[in-house]
Amino acid sequence: MAILEARGLTVDIPTEDGVIHAVRNVSFSVKAGSLFGIAGESGSGKSVLTQAIVGLLPNADIGGQAWFEGRDLIGLPPQEVRKLRGGRIGMIFQDPLSSLHPYYTIGAQIAEALYLHEKIDRRDARARVIDILGKVGIPSPADRLDDYPHQFSGGMRQRVMIAMALILKPSLVIADEPTTALDVTVQAQIVALLDAMRRELGTTVILITHDLGLLSSVADDVMVMYAGHRMEYGKGAAVFRSPAHPYTAGLLRSSPANYSPGSELVPIKGRPPSLLATPAGCVFAPRCSDALSDCAVQPPPLRVYSDGVESLCWREEGASAAPAIAAPSPPAKKENGRAAEPVVAVKDVHLTYQVGSFFGPRRSLDVLKGIDLTVEKGETVGLVGESGCGKSTLARVIAGLTRASGGSVKLLGQDIGALDGARWRDMRRNVQLVFQDPFGSLNPRRRVGSIIGDPYRLHGEAHGEERKRKVRHLMEIVGLNPEHYNRFPSEFSGGQRQRIGIARALALNPSLIICDEPVSALDVSVQAQVLNLLRRLQRELDLTYLFISHDLSVVRHVCDRIAVMQGGRIVELAGAEELFANPRHPYTRTLLAASHAPPVLAGASDRSLREMRMVAS
Repeated sequence: MAILEARGLTVDIPTEDGVIHAVRNVSFSVKAGSLFGIAGESGSGKSVLTQAIVGLLPNADIGGQAWFEGRDLIGLPPQEVRKLRGGRIGMIFQDPLSSLHPYYTIGAQIAEALYLHEKIDRRDARARVIDILGKVGIPSPADRLDDYPHQFSGGMRQRVMIAMALILKPSLVIADEPTTALDVTVQAQIVALLDAMRRELGTTVILITHDLGLLSSVADDVMVMYAGHRMEYGKGAAVFRSPAHPYTAGLLRSSPANYSPGSELVPIKGRPPSLLATPAGCVFAPRCSDALSDCAVQPPPLRVYSDGVESLCWREEGASAAPAIAAPSPPAKKENGRAAEPVVAVKDVHLTYQVGSFFGPRRSLDVLKGIDLTVEKGETVGLVGESGCGKSTLARVIAGLTRASGGSVKLLGQDIGALDGARWRDMRRNVQLVFQDPFGSLNPRRRVGSIIGDPYRLHGEAHGEERKRKVRHLMEIVGLNPEHYNRFPSEFSGGQRQRIGIARALALNPSLIICDEPVSALDVSVQAQVLNLLRRLQRELDLTYLFISHDLSVVRHVCDRIAVMQGGRIVELAGAEELFANPRHPYTRTLLAASHAPPVLAGASDRSLREMRMVAS
């Protein structure tokens, strides 16, 4: 029995540039008690679709029907939708820190839903909140009830958001990218928690994500969206085992899990189309490597296959899924039969902070506890571990942004702790960083030419036309159009903004580039493009990388060696393949067990066509 059934949903959003056709004729059915997954790249319409259903797009023009428990949500008055939202339909948003109010305790924010939807006194509300916090895994819930959001870790804040969504025992919960910014172990905990709530409370879950590995491990049914259209729809096992649509196959093919380590990834070419105009033919045709002559001129038919999978495509035989496996890149360069002198040598590094309030007692907090690590010239060393283990702190110490409390860090043979200001400023050019958020790390008020040229300006190099020429050359190296020199960051896509950050890091020809979660915020197809770029630049420019990530399939693909950090220590250090094949430390085995890789694509689909019928695209 379906708890939610959408029929021909369309969402048009008026803007200054015109009407954005965000969702086009999308139909789907969610069975009661199931986990329904919605996948696709950023801008495909996943979040807009669900927000339109629950009345969170008041200015949009919404057509079609969305039947929930016998009522069409699209036709309900706003006050009726508000009663259902929270009471019968819960929402879990992507960023728990920005979704929780910093001025109110988590107990007060969870209890607010009770006061809005029920007549309840404070004592009963407090008891209900403590009970739900315990169910979602918050330790000592009675003691944490009056804490503020900033006093919780990212995983704990997401548990608070889940508690807020479940406090009224809704029959449907919509989880919008609930695990994107979380470590693999925390991701596994959150997914297990959602699954437990589904089984224990009978709650139906709609999970929106671009993490296909995660979705393939938990979803009963899956809908793949692109540019506002439903491209593929069916049982999760059938869709991921043998994708029918070239777009689904392209997403799976973009994952590093489908390639030998170090080989060239095959991303989906091109960029998603503008949603201001609806194309005459298939919306995916310009990026499709399997496009037929009819794809560009006529809307594709809906094909239904023998395993129940539905695909909006002109192809009858299903998508070709096998990736082209390239040979891995050569190992780090050697000189005279031995490794070159390490670019970085970290020896017994400690870092201790003094924490506590101004008026209260202060105590010491050990963040790094005796780190030993070397990074050889031309290699990529990965750092993995949960949030708070010290990965980014170690990177800041190596980059000279934080001074170690003990031990030594040698960069190109020089102890950076012994350098004075002038000598360190000269040495600083040898280590650069690429940050996680490609938009937050770029000044939105400055043009990209100025942003990329900052290292030249700060170090007194390349003035005037010479600087402009070098910046344009850097843009060309990383795959950006040099003619876009005067554009602002907002005029670029996420992948292009990350390329801007990489170009800025390359400006001074550094000996070491520290990549701190450089692809975690990107869609899988854009992620593949950036990883290919980093690998190509390493080969051509003989670069050395320290690569921080929580995505183990990415780390395995790009890294020569991997260091596993836990509690401020490196608990295991080994070659990438050796670590994955034979993990020695229990914590490493825990990380590997918690990761979700997309299913490996073995070859082309052998699905037989059962039925074909024409529909409006």
